[in-house]
Amino acid sequence: MEKRWWKESVVYQIYPRSFCDSNGDGIGDLNGITGKLDYLKELGIDVIWLSPVYKSPNDDNGYDISDYQAIMDEFGTMEDFDRMLATAHEKGIKIMMDLVVNHTSDEHKWFIESRKSTDNPYRDYYIWRPAKEDGSLPNNWGSCFSGPAWEYDKTTDMYFLHLFSKKQPDLNWDNPAVRQDVFDMMNWWLKKGVDGFRMDVISLISKEPGLPDKEPGINGYATFNVSANGPHVHEYLQEMRQKALNNADTITVGECSGVTLEEAKKYARSDEKDKVAALDVGADDYLTKPFSTTELMARIRVALRHYNRMKWQQEPQKEETTYVNGGLFLDTEKHMVLKNGEEIHLSPLEYNLLLLFMKNQGKVLTYGYILKNVWGEGYGQDTQVLRTVMASTRRKIEDNPGKPKYILTEIGVGYRMKEQEVK
Repeated sequence: MEKRWWKESVVYQIYPRSFCDSNGDGIGDLNGITGKLDYLKELGIDVIWLSPVYKSPNDDNGYDISDYQAIMDEFGTMEDFDRMLATAHEKGIKIMMDLVVNHTSDEHKWFIESRKSTDNPYRDYYIWRPAKEDGSLPNNWGSCFSGPAWEYDKTTDMYFLHLFSKKQPDLNWDNPAVRQDVFDMMNWWLKKGVDGFRMDVISLISKEPGLPDKEPGINGYATFNVSANGPHVHEYLQEMRQKALNNADTITVGECSGVTLEEAKKYARSDEKDKVAALDVGADDYLTKPFSTTELMARIRVALRHYNRMKWQQEPQKEETTYVNGGLFLDTEKHMVLKNGEEIHLSPLEYNLLLLFMKNQGKVLTYGYILKNVWGEGYGQDTQVLRTVMASTRRKIEDNPGKPKYILTEIGVGYRMKEQEVK
């Protein structure tokens, strides 16, 4: 197997809005990420996957982009981004941007122009269709966000396609001008120094000619995935590699909705005879061979060991109380946990986590509450590390991971420990 840096990298996703707030306005920002780079380096990560930070009206959490070459006001400025990128590179951390090019925001300048008239130069940047002769929608495709995938625009008496929100019109990738503008934008970011792209719903960019009706689902509409694996998707992705991705040593990850395992190999091929690759994520190896987790688990153990050294060097505070949940017994005076009469050994963090749940049996504890009370003030909302430590704690205290007796359940906003009968 060819050795490539991205095949051996640990990638850590950051959703900027909730990661770290540097200015106290309640919203995470780029400067907050910059301030946490030492911590991220200590965790042992190699790449940050940065969820969208582009200018956006936020109809879909930043996945509705109104300007690909500007930063969302809440997150900071382009100068803040450049500082974050430079600092990350100084620490050996690469940055992978979230690329959303199946659609834009309806507030993007391309769409603002496109909807003005049928002869506007940007008209064919998007997919417009008239109603059928009987006045019904252009086809029966449905939106991922429920309802039809078509929105009427009275200015030109036509409908535009949106596989997602009605404020996210689909780009027309059959238009060479669209593709070139996208590639130019990607090259602009690559020249700035970013290290690659995670490509949102990239399997949907090529629509079937004629946009025919498809088999409807229970809601009366065909699933939005009907446009997956269109006739030109690999052609367009190979063009992307030739005109943009080959200009730098990039990591590229594709979110390929509606793609089978066999189809996924085509998106990730890197065979020499083609001289090009679609999404060069190494799936040519990992999809066809047994995946070994040995190295991954070693990296996780190293990361947790570093994290423990940073955050939990002191022994947890002892309390003059005991807590019981079924066959689980916690003694704060002896700093001891028994399961069915036998002592189990927990790390200081696992102990504090369990103690918090034992004190609050039956209550819903939000991620923020857990992080504040176990990690301390100013920690942020790093639910990824929380889930890792929660998993290790559960393995030690539950009798059977498949049917646990002591139930620590994730319920969307946090976790809850079920109260068990004491026998």
